[in-house]
Amino acid sequence: QGIGRPSVYHAVVVIFLEFFAWGLLTTPMLTVLHETFSHHTFLMNGLIQGVKGFLSFLSAPLIGALSDAWGRKSFLLLTVFFTCAPIPLMRISPWWYFAMISVSGIFSVTFSVIFAYVADVTQEHERITAYGLVSATFAASLVTSPAIGAYLSASYGDNLVVLVATLVAVVDICFILLAVPESLPEKMRPSSWGASISWEQADPFASLKKVRKDSTVLLICITVFLSYLPEAGQYSSFFLYLRQIIGFGSASIAAFIAVVGILSIIAQTVFLSILMRSIGNKNTVLLGLGFQILQLAWYGFGSQSWMMWAAGAVAAMSSVTFPAISALVSRNADSDQQGVVQGIITGIRGLCNGLGPALYGFIFFLFHVELNELPPDQTSGKKAMQDPTIIPGPPFLVGACIVLLAFLVALFIPEHSKASSTRKHSNSISSTLSNNLDRSSEEDIEPLLQDSSV
Repeated sequence: QGIGRPSVYHAVVVIFLEFFAWGLLTTPMLTVLHETFSHHTFLMNGLIQGVKGFLSFLSAPLIGALSDAWGRKSFLLLTVFFTCAPIPLMRISPWWYFAMISVSGIFSVTFSVIFAYVADVTQEHERITAYGLVSATFAASLVTSPAIGAYLSASYGDNLVVLVATLVAVVDICFILLAVPESLPEKMRPSSWGASISWEQADPFASLKKVRKDSTVLLICITVFLSYLPEAGQYSSFFLYLRQIIGFGSASIAAFIAVVGILSIIAQTVFLSILMRSIGNKNTVLLGLGFQILQLAWYGFGSQSWMMWAAGAVAAMSSVTFPAISALVSRNADSDQQGVVQGIITGIRGLCNGLGPALYGFIFFLFHVELNELPPDQTSGKKAMQDPTIIPGPPFLVGACIVLLAFLVALFIPEHSKASSTRKHSNSISSTLSNNLDRSSEEDIEPLLQDSSV
């Protein structure tokens, strides 16, 4: 089933359509959020995103493990359908809309399945470029969609925007059903459903215990957690922050997203490949973290609109971090464990999607930054910055300190893990000797990176 052989381009289209639909809703979301929660807007936004993120954390390893056994296509369909299910409810019932957003976190792990799909259809040396393409597509989906959504909202009202976003989501679902072929080879699937699924493997907390036993993956996971925690908080509140504190209008916000998105695409396609070849995988991660620290510090101290634009350019360069980390993990994972490993990383990101918005919302609340009145569209931040009691920067400065810790942890990640060398060595000897070696060194197995054929 599907059109042609499974390829990275199938994954790219799925990601593009899903996030294009949500990008259209950027402006209506700000309005509905303010109308529904007129008091403590940042705090309530953080709580809603927090519940969604925590549910993603709980479900990501299970969905990743199931996709390793039953195939990727069905889980792509499942995740995209339920992630986009809240869209039509925005204008029908805002309360049901926010409730469904929270619950949809169970299935908001499309990236986990997509990265496993990409790993199925690419060779190891092609994977970093493929991951960069997927991440760049995510950025590309947000280049024009907020601007289109803002224009349609201003000209025809929010109802039309919600309708268009719903239709894009339906097109994405139909594309998966009709055009996306299964990427997991039949021979890699179990003879009976659930035969190869361990509940310990699917339990996120059990997975974290496994991570603890593997020094390389432990360092990578800590790095992901510390770097994505402030990023998740920033994503959840930044557009509100630009409008309320800096004074961006809808057009300015859409233009900001477009410019940063274009720069992110260039960073994740052109610069990522160059950096990987010239300075290596680990140093690319470190460079991305360095840009992220600079970006957050700039957001924290910035009080003028031009400072936000400059920091946005730095933010685009920091986008190379996650595809570089994903490639680092994928390069050392077995072909039948790609979904599990990517599920753990995505689960950690899901946990950050819960904790990050809550952290930022709480810090905004502590410093009395409230969306008490939605300001009219304006091109300058002078009006918004007149209140001297508002201290806009602390959440971003706290985030910069957290990413600095991630940078220090990443320094200890080995460029070439022990498991990678073990796998190369094991492939050169007979299976009998391999089995004997496996029995004699059972206590030293690194559970996530060890080749299952050894």
